[in-house]
Amino acid sequence: MSLSPIAQVTGRGVVVAGDDIDTDRIIPARYMRCITFDGLGEYLFRDVRQTPEGKGTNHPIDDPKYKGATILISGMNFGCGSSREHAPQAIARAGFKAVIAGGFAEIFFGNSTTLGLPCATATRKDLTALMSLIQKDPATLVNFDVKKLQVTAGPLSFPVTLKASAQQGLLSGRYDAIADLLANLPKVKELAERIPSATTS
Repeated sequence: MSLSPIAQVTGRGVVVAGDDIDTDRIIPARYMRCITFDGLGEYLFRDVRQTPEGKGTNHPIDDPKYKGATILISGMNFGCGSSREHAPQAIARAGFKAVIAGGFAEIFFGNSTTLGLPCATATRKDLTALMSLIQKDPATLVNFDVKKLQVTAGPLSFPVTLKASAQQGLLSGRYDAIADLLANLPKVKELAERIPSATTS
């Protein structure tokens, strides 16, 4: 049994500008002591959204203009640093459905895909144009067509890239290997029973 296919993601965007935004900035290490991922969305970018005293820093995610945005737009090499799965979990649990950036760290990309959080790679030129549009008109709807590998927003339309294996998994609803394994557990057990037990001489 597959998960729901993801062919398109449409929503308003929010720009979190900057290159090399690492996983420690996305979710500080002290919030990784949780037993489950529930509630991680609250701590997304916590150390840049608040001062140590808990005062807001006017971060774009907290700007009322971008309330309800579901597409995160950022720069080059997004999600670099440590391989913590908590980073894409925090993004997804904060309500984001896709990330558009200039590139992604490989492990972050894989962890995101497994969650059904598509990560589209755009050129610097197209990213700059998209960021400018969103900042001028936060109500603009952004559409990421996973099948056509195309992003449209207002007058903008440009191609993006996505690993073929990730694209296929998202479109078929088979992007979570663990879910796929559990769905086929009866077949796994059946095969295990047919494999002869190892014997010692």
